[in-house]
Amino acid sequence: MMNRLRYSVVLLLFGGLAISSVTVCAQKVVSELTLVYDYSVNPTDDGKQGGTTENAIHTVYIKGNKSRSEISNSLFSSTTIFDGNTGSGVILREVSGQKLLIRMSPDNWAERNRMYDSIVYKNTTETRDIAGYKCIKAIGKTAAGATITVFYTRDIVPENKQYEAPFRTLDGLPLEYELTNGNVRIRYRISRINLNPVPASKFDVPNSGYRELSYEDSKKMNIGG
Repeated sequence: MMNRLRYSVVLLLFGGLAISSVTVCAQKVVSELTLVYDYSVNPTDDGKQGGTTENAIHTVYIKGNKSRSEISNSLFSSTTIFDGNTGSGVILREVSGQKLLIRMSPDNWAERNRMYDSIVYKNTTETRDIAGYKCIKAIGKTAAGATITVFYTRDIVPENKQYEAPFRTLDGLPLEYELTNGNVRIRYRISRINLNPVPASKFDVPNSGYRELSYEDSKKMNIGG
């Protein structure tokens, strides 16, 4: 009887380890990734694009410690390139035919993203399948009072935790999220995930064709945020 009990305990222990190993192995940590989201401002509650004040495409490229974030529609485009190795970044803006380049030092980058420093996400019991991945709903708040509601998956986890400032502490990959600040809501919904290698040229900074501004000047003109 005692030997049978010992065998059962050992089986449970090793069985538990085996289950944990399967769970860990199911999580895919990636160093290169492309994410494409549909972006909408003040979307209707039924999720349709009609009734939005602005629609765009948000594309994120991740390669090692470098990341590139683009938002574009027919009227404007904005690209942010960040080098996690140096802590510096660059913003590229195109509005009404004018092309602007804003360089950010590590201090500038930290200042620009300081509003996300204190975010703590709390998981809810709600889950949703998005793009074939099981997602958990979590809610976070910034120090300024903005709310971020996110559905994220733990099946894919970027090695680079700095690629998007709002999600540095999120334990997974956001596939749908909504930022609410006062009467403004901005929603991002994943439309494509690509795990293929990202070209290194995506992180090149243009040498010409842009009017260069300092980060301080861009703040005065309200175009560096």
